[in-house]
Amino acid sequence: MYTEQAWIYKRAALTPAKTALIDSSTGIHWNYEQLISQISMWTHFFQQHKYEKGDRIVVLSQNRIELFAILFACGMTGLIYVPLNFRLSNRELQYILDDCKPVLIICDEEHQQAGEAFLDIELVLVTNILEISTIHSTNHKWSSADPWMIIYTGGTTGKPKGVVLSFNAVNWNAMNTIISWGLSDTDCTLNYMPMFHTGGINALCIPILMAGGTVVIGSRFQAEDALKALNTYNTTISLFVPTMYQAMLDTEYIKTTTFPTVKVFLAGGAPCPHSIYDKFQEKGILFKEGYGLTEAGPNNFFIDPLIAYSKKGSVGKSMQFNEVKIINKEGRECRVDEVGELYITGKHLFTHYWNSEEETELTLQDGWLKSGDLARFDKDGDYYIVGRKKEMIITGGENVYPQEVEQCLILHPIVREAAVIGIPDKKWGECVTAFICSTAYNRSSEDELISHCKYYLGGYKVPKKIIFVDKLPRTDVGKIDKKKLYELAREDSNKGIAKRGSV
Repeated sequence: MYTEQAWIYKRAALTPAKTALIDSSTGIHWNYEQLISQISMWTHFFQQHKYEKGDRIVVLSQNRIELFAILFACGMTGLIYVPLNFRLSNRELQYILDDCKPVLIICDEEHQQAGEAFLDIELVLVTNILEISTIHSTNHKWSSADPWMIIYTGGTTGKPKGVVLSFNAVNWNAMNTIISWGLSDTDCTLNYMPMFHTGGINALCIPILMAGGTVVIGSRFQAEDALKALNTYNTTISLFVPTMYQAMLDTEYIKTTTFPTVKVFLAGGAPCPHSIYDKFQEKGILFKEGYGLTEAGPNNFFIDPLIAYSKKGSVGKSMQFNEVKIINKEGRECRVDEVGELYITGKHLFTHYWNSEEETELTLQDGWLKSGDLARFDKDGDYYIVGRKKEMIITGGENVYPQEVEQCLILHPIVREAAVIGIPDKKWGECVTAFICSTAYNRSSEDELISHCKYYLGGYKVPKKIIFVDKLPRTDVGKIDKKKLYELAREDSNKGIAKRGSV
């Protein structure tokens, strides 16, 4: 039973009474022994239905601790766990279901109606599994290369791709994170990241369970509730996206607490405004950024939080058991402060894209993953993510990295959030265009912001057009949806819409 794939059983044998999972919405606590009992229930269910090794099990549910039991039971029976983004339309879900062809949909009650729309697939509710107490053996051969999960990408630049993660990839990401970040059984994390996203499964939850710590699961993010939960459950390290941090920093509660048990706050999923660093530093709370993607980890770097404050935006150095390099457009490795594409290698890489050999060959080359992200490293060997390769703006023959302009704009007191894209332009090739969510917009604001940028940036980087909006569009994991910004910019150009609007 205690194979490499079944490490959760070994963990439960070592610390059966230790709290493994807490559902902050219901207050349910499971220790490791109870988690094994829940895994056993689902293992028995899958065996009764005689699903075969490699069959796909899709899950359509809000965050809840039962999903971990299903995830591990899939692994124990050779099935592939496929979490679905419940915010997608039926048409978008149908595309994914047609792609992975599951044998079963598991839903929570909230999404039962959505699941029932797919009449040709068997459906069961999370809560409809009868409890049993025995652990059932598996009858298939194990391999660390077997697929354990398929996590679909957001599809912001095209159709979603199914990222196949093997036991090897998931386990090495966890072990690498535990060793490199110094996690232990004393750690406790609060997770509001959606569990259809690699950040909600593999960033901290799986590593902390492997280390024997405690994972607290949150369902619907509310800033003040999340802050209170951090203290209620004596959390030590947690991951949130920048938009969540911004909402937290706007609460009154954060002004009255010091988070005595928290070792560090971690930001990921999108570049973090430096102003968020500053506010945490003012409170004496450690804060740092990480970097990853579904295809790799998602954990790849480590930085000491004390160093992070002196190098805002740096993700540090590659972790213990993976390597990175930066390749320029000529195909050679970059020098200090030269920008190029980030390549990653290690046992935590994905295996392939489901049903997409061509995309796999474009992304995985000679054991290296081409991330599609632009990066640089400084003289100390610390890395900085500059932005997406596809989002780089070429204006008048010069390269402009949107993240640099966004970080400049956010320094101005009237700017709450900023997003920068390049719009096709007959004269410049691309026009640097900024979308601004402002706290105090007036007629002179555009000129004021342009003057502000001219002070900090080279002239070619300064936005040639600024569009004020009430809010910026977001993907389901909190990233700014630049695909929708392009659509808004086209509307602005074609229709001459007012400068202030809502996206």
